[in-house]
Amino acid sequence: MKAVALASRQEAPLQEWAETILSIRNLNVRFGETVAIEDLSLRVRRGELVSLLGPSGCGKSTLLKAIAGLVKPTGGEIVMQDPKLRRGVMFQKPLLLPWRTTLDNVLLPIELQRGDRAVGLADRETALRMLDLVQLADFAAAYPHQLSGGMQQRAALARALICDPDVLLLDEPFGALDELTRDVLNDELLRIWQSHETRLTAVLMVTHSIPEAVTMSDRVIVLTHRPALLVEDVTVDCPRPRAPEDPEPGAVIKRIRRMIRAGR
Repeated sequence: MKAVALASRQEAPLQEWAETILSIRNLNVRFGETVAIEDLSLRVRRGELVSLLGPSGCGKSTLLKAIAGLVKPTGGEIVMQDPKLRRGVMFQKPLLLPWRTTLDNVLLPIELQRGDRAVGLADRETALRMLDLVQLADFAAAYPHQLSGGMQQRAALARALICDPDVLLLDEPFGALDELTRDVLNDELLRIWQSHETRLTAVLMVTHSIPEAVTMSDRVIVLTHRPALLVEDVTVDCPRPRAPEDPEPGAVIKRIRRMIRAGR
């Protein structure tokens, strides 16, 4: 991933960002006889971008869906510091409706919230602002088939941001894209996260890529094979911008890779 010259949110006073806003305590999730998550505990603090890293099928996506309220835990608890905190979700596939324009796809969460109430001019202006934020404003009238894969993911990110979430949950948002496009969009995500143009206070991202986790995150949560157990909570205390080939991030990448290979 190419380095980008951005200021870290962690430059804010430590006390401002030290508050835990999400706690997961002894979480268990089962699907019939299949144990997806077992006795998992972790926390996310205000001002952090945290990655969930682990083997395919270990339960990372299940954990994210449980936090989003899309999967019901069978034990333990997920506690938001403030129940009013809003959560936005972005999945690996953009899931854009093919018969709707980019703008109308971004507006979909607003429409679902409003029910029978009409979407107003202010809502459309907000959607356009989100498209501008993800650098897609010129394609507001385009349909999904007219967009590249990266552009479709930009639209999906704008849709996740339209309700102004406090916590953004990302399930391998750019995992299906080519490496160059993925790097560009990861940089865009960092730019948005660090721009203070949204109310985001924390980002939780699922990934299979160790370099992506280390270059993007303040902390990397390393999980085992299913059922997901916490191996280690790795703090990435490296200044931004970062690149995998830089000495400090490179050392963290090697450490995590050795940890996973050792089966710890």
